[in-house]
Amino acid sequence: MKILVGIKRALDYAIKSRVRADGKWMETNGLKHSINPFDEIALEEALRIREKGQNSHQITVASCGGQKSMETIRSALAMGADKGILIDSDKEGSVSPNDGWLFICLWLGTLQPLTVAKALAKIASREKSDLILLGKQAIDDDAGQTGQMLAGLLGWPQVTFASEIKFSDSGDVNVTSEIDGGLQEVKLTLPAVITKAKKKPIEVVSIDEILPDRSDIKPRLEILDVSDPPPRPSGRKVESVDQLLDLLHKEAKVLEFH
Repeated sequence: MKILVGIKRALDYAIKSRVRADGKWMETNGLKHSINPFDEIALEEALRIREKGQNSHQITVASCGGQKSMETIRSALAMGADKGILIDSDKEGSVSPNDGWLFICLWLGTLQPLTVAKALAKIASREKSDLILLGKQAIDDDAGQTGQMLAGLLGWPQVTFASEIKFSDSGDVNVTSEIDGGLQEVKLTLPAVITKAKKKPIEVVSIDEILPDRSDIKPRLEILDVSDPPPRPSGRKVESVDQLLDLLHKEAKVLEFH
């Protein structure tokens, strides 16, 4: 069985993010990046599946981005993936300022979910993948759309918010999915989509080669503004219970005395 895992280079989760000066995205220059933590969970699940299958499964990781995403792929290979594919969308490579909206899309942020889904669909078809695992969302934009779009493009069954994956003797996949108020058990037949080194091969594929039609990359969403959350008001220290009760009564007006 061939497993494809989509991974994304994102700001390290331990970094305190801040809004860029133009208000269009988060500041990323000079800050530590790593594998999107939800994608790392998906990769760990792929490794567990391989271990249970006596190492009979091939794990390929694929990432959209520029050459800096090589570090992300190498980290995945160091964790145990067998092969890495970089879908190179570096603005200094296949995209130039003459490309207008395409250049703006790649310069101001990352590729949008539909574009990533289309690129991964091409890779999955080329690699003859049986199972695709993705993180439920990326921590930078929190879109959580790529997995669903990818399944739709491929016409494969999908499960989102998966917490446990088991294979039956018949080859079906039993997935436990988190839903509002509890858990849901779902059975899938492969192929399916589920949303959960240096010496090893890393293949570089141009975004132009994977998606030659520029309309496939045309952004359909526009980020109007990114802003920091409002600062929390500072607390007040009280000297006694009587003072606290007085403040709750007179200022907060949440207590009434009779």
